[in-house]
Amino acid sequence: MFKRYAKMAKAFTKIGREIVIAVKLGGPHPESNPRLRMIMQNAKAVNMPKANVEGAIKRASEKDSSNYEEVIYEGYGPYGVPVLVECATDNPTRTVASVRMYFNRANGALGTSGSVSFMFERKALFKVDSTGLNKDDVELELIDYGAEELNWDDENHELIIQTAFTDFGTMQAGLEEKKYNVKESSKIFVPTTTKELTEEQEVEFMAMIEKMEDDDDIMAVYHNLQ
Repeated sequence: MFKRYAKMAKAFTKIGREIVIAVKLGGPHPESNPRLRMIMQNAKAVNMPKANVEGAIKRASEKDSSNYEEVIYEGYGPYGVPVLVECATDNPTRTVASVRMYFNRANGALGTSGSVSFMFERKALFKVDSTGLNKDDVELELIDYGAEELNWDDENHELIIQTAFTDFGTMQAGLEEKKYNVKESSKIFVPTTTKELTEEQEVEFMAMIEKMEDDDDIMAVYHNLQ
């Protein structure tokens, strides 16, 4: 139970930082700020209370609130697996030192900008409640909004939509216009190739990833481990 609460608290912290960035860039009104609408959907998906979301928006609107900067660090984990680390921080010096530590302790290395990003493509991802949707009709409709890949997760009653990064806004607007129940949306990095490790090596690599994901400054970690 405590582990679950700790995970929720970390998710709330990270969403709070995303709200600050969105409000600083596009204002506090979700109806005119698509990025803020996206984050509010994601907050709902992790059961973040509405009061917490509204409080974060209010704090972000104040002049003396923290300013968070989006930074992506690149490097190689153990066994040469390329890794992208997406951060939101109010202290890049602290954050880069932490990221370097995670790499070093796992026998990896922090790289320079561009050292591994060429092995990934930027994509947009949407998760939609698939209850009552007709597959044929939906697929035809969503292609018009830029859908590149559609995966139906019948177990979780979700439709997972992937688009080009540049089509994020088009798809978001289309789903809103057609009143789809969007559960979550994000901008992600997808590897263009994958790397295999032994089971023992994979455990070692994933231990580094878990430590990174526990860091409040780190929003997401991407790699190409198969």
